[in-house]
Amino acid sequence: MEKTLLGIIGSPRKQGNCEVFVKAVFRRLRGPWQLRLMRLPELDIRPCRACYACLFEPMKCVQDDDFNMALQAFVEADAWVVAAPAYLLGANSSLKRFLDRGLSFYAHVDRLWGKPAAGVAVAGIEGKEGYTKLSVESFIRLALGDLRASAVIYGALPGEVLLGENAADTAAQMAAALESPDERHMPGSPSCPVCGGDTFRFLGGGRVRCMLCSSAGDYEVTGGEICFRTAADDHPLFLTLDAVRRHAQWLRAMKERYLFQRRELRAVVREYSGIGTWVHSEKGQ
Repeated sequence: MEKTLLGIIGSPRKQGNCEVFVKAVFRRLRGPWQLRLMRLPELDIRPCRACYACLFEPMKCVQDDDFNMALQAFVEADAWVVAAPAYLLGANSSLKRFLDRGLSFYAHVDRLWGKPAAGVAVAGIEGKEGYTKLSVESFIRLALGDLRASAVIYGALPGEVLLGENAADTAAQMAAALESPDERHMPGSPSCPVCGGDTFRFLGGGRVRCMLCSSAGDYEVTGGEICFRTAADDHPLFLTLDAVRRHAQWLRAMKERYLFQRRELRAVVREYSGIGTWVHSEKGQ
């Protein structure tokens, strides 16, 4: 039976390195697959309104834009590949804008959870990817996918990314990982033992926090090698299906908490109202 690979392109450049690499991964899949492509920057994905309406019935974003259509493509796909370019040391903002609407994912938890996914960050200069790979990995995990492979590849000119020595191997490894969990290709040590991430915040006092799963712990250096020892806390994000459901319930409970504390909260807000001068858009005036 034919499966669908959804290629999520976080670049506005048509036939650029992100698009070419996703297609290179698709060409290396062994089974019967079809490729669907979605270019996030060209979609009308508006900023989240922070209204929480999507957490309650009918659990659908109320905005009339392309988000619900794009989310349906995620739901219908069997696997994903996400590719985003580095813009000023971070991923193109189209990934974050889509992810900011992510409370709508809870309406589709059972169909989104654990889908095989891989991600690639594309940078024009070696070492100048910044936190782009972390953004791509976070996008996959927070969209409830099973992050099986991630990498940084380099190329500035359209198509240049596949001229590198390791690009073809990376595409083949990602294709294999998508088709088999045994072929998972994540960073080796040093990495987070909870999620496999390799980006950390050093908190002082020998403490660290993984920037992919937010698990905290400590580390040690032995023989010139660093080893991270992190553990999930009491409110893990998206490490298990049960954790996803518990977080959704915690968010919904905020409504009752607000209603209980609204008099006290409104008093705080009133104290700070009227301070400062807003800069407003001149459009339509």
